[in-house]
Amino acid sequence: MKFNPNVLDCAAAPIAEAWSWVRDPQSDNLIDMCQAVPAHLPPQSLRDYLGEAIKAGEGATYTDIRGIVPLREALAENISARYQGRVDSDDILITAGCNQAFCSVIDSLCQAGDEVILPLPCYFNHQMWLSTRAVTPRYLSFNPDTAMPDVDEARGLINERTRALLLVTPNNPSGAIYSPECILQFFELAREHGLALIMDETYRDFIDIEQLPHGLFASDDWRDTLVHLYSFSKVFSLTGFRTGAVACGQPLLKQLSKVQDCTAICAPHAGQLAAVYGLQNLHDWKLEKSAELAQRAILIRQAFAHPELDYRLISAGAYFAYIQHPFAEKARAVVRRLIEEHELLCLPGSYFGQDQDRFIRLAFANVHERHFNDVIARLIASQR
Repeated sequence: MKFNPNVLDCAAAPIAEAWSWVRDPQSDNLIDMCQAVPAHLPPQSLRDYLGEAIKAGEGATYTDIRGIVPLREALAENISARYQGRVDSDDILITAGCNQAFCSVIDSLCQAGDEVILPLPCYFNHQMWLSTRAVTPRYLSFNPDTAMPDVDEARGLINERTRALLLVTPNNPSGAIYSPECILQFFELAREHGLALIMDETYRDFIDIEQLPHGLFASDDWRDTLVHLYSFSKVFSLTGFRTGAVACGQPLLKQLSKVQDCTAICAPHAGQLAAVYGLQNLHDWKLEKSAELAQRAILIRQAFAHPELDYRLISAGAYFAYIQHPFAEKARAVVRRLIEEHELLCLPGSYFGQDQDRFIRLAFANVHERHFNDVIARLIASQR
């Protein structure tokens, strides 16, 4: 049987396409603001621990489908403390990264022809997976003045094929942090209609520790509605170890276990060991790195106040800045020119859903703030 490439209505991998426009990937002049990657390695203590554990023979075997018990217990304790709620280890399944967590949740909740409601701009891998599964994304319009989704608009999109509402906060690509009030409104809407509220909170460790992201885990019935997705990749610089998690109620978790067994079997064992170590030993290190990123967000906001700059900063937070470009042409052409002529590697807003051609995304986490003035200079040069 010949493969029909039209069966999968899915765009090309965005990061790979952007890199294909780079003329010299080894250029010392290239500023890479393309992918969300930590600028630092895991701390030496974690690397030492993991090296010794692997030399001792740990991490080489399958684990329980749901993940090792120490990690599920540590994460349940972490979530309960961070959100001032009640989460048990039995509520958690460890996955091969947060992307796999999302894919497994969609495979468990949806069939072809079903619908998921999500705000614009949206994370491109979410959009891609929905497309491969023939699940229809129903988009909430983007308001550049608030960068917040409208719950009343979402209410008007719900129909008999709707299976879930999806929020990513802090948002990828915009960096916007949705308010607890906004999140609660979406939770109540999902609960009212018997839908899942999928919350991808990969970047929640880059919110001020004094700021409660939301209070949903304090609700006695959170397991009936909330599906919390998390990643250890950014917070402990473990992107290559592919370790993420889902927290949800038992009916969904049982279905997720079936999907997990057919795909990854279990999350990488070594990554799970690293995540346990991080949760138990790296709280202060995590706060230090979070503070560095918060300062970087402040500095990039200040940089965009340059009087000669026609690019407009819409929002900035966690790893990202979302920018409105000043040109009549589409974002893809703008970004390609920035890459080819100015060696500024970034992504067009069109990768992040419909009606985003006025915008580009800069991932500033892996770029030191000493380069920000150069970034602004290159943007100004592109205006000429």
